[in-house]
This record gives sequence, structure tokens and C-alpha cells, in this order.
Amino acid sequence: MQTIILIGFMGTGKTTVGRALAEKLGMTQVDMDASIEQREGCTIADLFREKGEAYFRDVESEVLAELLQQDKLVITTGGGVVLRPANRELMAQSGLVIALDATEEEIVKRVKHDPDRPLLAGDPAERVRTLKKERAGLYQFAPIQIDTTGKSVEAILAEISDQMVTNRLSWGN
Repeated sequence: MQTIILIGFMGTGKTTVGRALAEKLGMTQVDMDASIEQREGCTIADLFREKGEAYFRDVESEVLAELLQQDKLVITTGGGVVLRPANRELMAQSGLVIALDATEEEIVKRVKHDPDRPLLAGDPAERVRTLKKERAGLYQFAPIQIDTTGKSVEAILAEISDQMVTNRLSWGN
């Protein structure tokens, strides 16, 4: 496989792990949210506020499709990219999908002070709980599932490698 796609709820470590994974594999890491911000000329929070979540999800799907036409990328997605069945299908067909997860408490600890999380407006702990329930099962199509709670990036990379060996998957080099 030429492309690795990291999915998971916000705050599970996709960007951090993606950066380290790309470096380890000599690949290019592309953060979808950063690509969307560059394309739209504003932050994700501003995009949500000014044009709404539906518009954002349309742009997100377009950017995903464009990125998946390229090779040798480690793509870090936004947590909601899995909301659309077409996105899940496209990712499953286009690369190795790795799902990262963490406990609700760990996620809240990681993201509660981040002003760039428009879906956490109000009570972050309650929003995380609600959104995780709404998205239950949507990340399960990924052949590799990693819980990042309390783990170092090195430990997560080792676990990804172990699961790849166990599942007879290839890095794609």
C-alpha cells in the first residue's frame, strides 16, 4: 500500500503519530485539516462558524478524495471524516487505515483548552461523551486499531508495526 490513513476521534494523537510514522517510513505527512484551512483561507473554527458543518464536510470529502489520488502519503484526518459512508469506503479502498482511540478522560485532558475545536463548544467533557456515542462503530472498518491512552509515540509506532506483522500488512515501500 502506498498511502496510510490515520483516523480516530479528536485528541487521539493522529497528527503526532502521523508525523512520527511518516518520518519513520520516509513518507510525506499531510494533515487534512491544515489542507482544508489552506484551501479555504480560514481556520476550521471560522469555516464552521461562517459556512456551517455541512459545507465543511463537503470540503473535507473533496480534500480526502484529492489526497487519496497521491502516493506515499501519511494522511491524518479530522475526527469526523468517518461520518460519511462514502469517505469510509474510499479510505478502505485507497490505503492502509489505522484507527487511533483513547479514553474519554484522556481525550478531554488533551483537547479541553484547544480553542480550535468547534464541536467542543460548551462543556468539552459532555461534548466528547456525546460525540463518541454518536460515532460509535464508525472507526471499526480500519484493520489496525490502537488505543493511545497513556502511551508514548514510540510505543504506538511499535504497536502499529506489530499489528501490521500480525495482519500481514505492508508499509508499501
